[in-house]
Amino acid sequence: MKRIRLFLAAALMAALVISGAGVTAQSEVTFLSTQFNIVEEAAKARTIFEGFTDGKANFVTTEEGPMIDLLKAEGQAGRGANDVIGALHGTFPNLVEGDLLLDMSDLLAEISGAVDVNESLVELGKLGTTDFQYYIPWMQATYTMAANVEALQYLPEGADLNSLTYEQLAMWAKNMQEAMGSPGLAFPVKGLWNRFMQGYAFPSWTGGMVTGFKTPEAVAMLTFFRDELWQYVNPESINYDFMGARLLSGEAMVVWDHVARLKPAFDAEPDKFVAFPAPAGPAGRGYMPVVVGVGIPATAPNPQGAMSFVKYLLSPETQGAIMRELGFYPVVSGVDTSDLPAGVAKQFEAVQAQGLAEDAIPSLLPVGLGARGGEINEIYRNAFSRVIFDGEDPEAVLNDLGAALQALLNETGARCWAPDPVSEGACQLK
Repeated sequence: MKRIRLFLAAALMAALVISGAGVTAQSEVTFLSTQFNIVEEAAKARTIFEGFTDGKANFVTTEEGPMIDLLKAEGQAGRGANDVIGALHGTFPNLVEGDLLLDMSDLLAEISGAVDVNESLVELGKLGTTDFQYYIPWMQATYTMAANVEALQYLPEGADLNSLTYEQLAMWAKNMQEAMGSPGLAFPVKGLWNRFMQGYAFPSWTGGMVTGFKTPEAVAMLTFFRDELWQYVNPESINYDFMGARLLSGEAMVVWDHVARLKPAFDAEPDKFVAFPAPAGPAGRGYMPVVVGVGIPATAPNPQGAMSFVKYLLSPETQGAIMRELGFYPVVSGVDTSDLPAGVAKQFEAVQAQGLAEDAIPSLLPVGLGARGGEINEIYRNAFSRVIFDGEDPEAVLNDLGAALQALLNETGARCWAPDPVSEGACQLK
């Protein structure tokens, strides 16, 4: 796998050089990003970046592994082709060693003179240091619930969409199935289901993502999904990925997914759908904020242009355009939300309600696993499928996979991340 990733990184570097990136005029900036790498999203992003008037932005998309390998190779060579990088929070710890990133503290101070940047996200960009800004937050997203308004009539008595519990969700699903004769609740099991397990299910029962993986509370969570909820979930969920399409087609009445993947439904028929926070479990309302940052490689051929482009990305106008077109939310003040499209406004309201909930438990994406990040995703997926689909005992499954999870943490040295308390060494399961 590493050999394949190194090949991809080399191919990406070659493509950048051939295209002229890194050797063009100082007015050009190459922006390498793991975000918006779907064709339709990339096209919208490029249109937005055309508004960069201090030069031309060459937008290049990639996956996390090849990006890490490429930047490490550029660092070793002492020269690079990339001026700005955009990636998830969890990517940046892999770039700390080797002095691969410039300190962005002065640039942040300059930007902060014009707009307020979300302070909690700024702190994340320090990666535990006090005087080095590895990245500046660029945008944020999350995952929420969404429903066809026709499904609201089946809500349990006394249930509030903004403070729903998983027990009420199960009752709602039961009511829909009995009234309609078919299941109305569906999930993207083929899609981002690992994120649901990591940031929603486990934290809502255990209060954390990792340390409580094989606790009695985790066993109770899987038992709940098996015995009380899944019988009312559309069995086709195992084949579902993007749930916005399922809402639009009428295949599903109530769903959960990434806000960007729900956005097409709200754009097409905003009056037909509602968005609302994820439910709460015994420990609280687990949810996963997706934090995306921008950094400048130490080998950037055009650092001045890079700083100018980062200012452009953090401008209220650009932040608003990204929210409208791509479904990621602002990290700065001053964004005009008065004229948001109806669907975008509905989703934005749900995102705010979820993040500001009194019982909210924000869970970061896995951090510090590097190229082995896919392994933790499979562990959480397997925990669910082995219990729900294969009928295995929850406690036995969690003990088995817990050993694999602990081995992964030990071998990578990954420290615990929110909502689990940060550890000195490798994160340890209870």
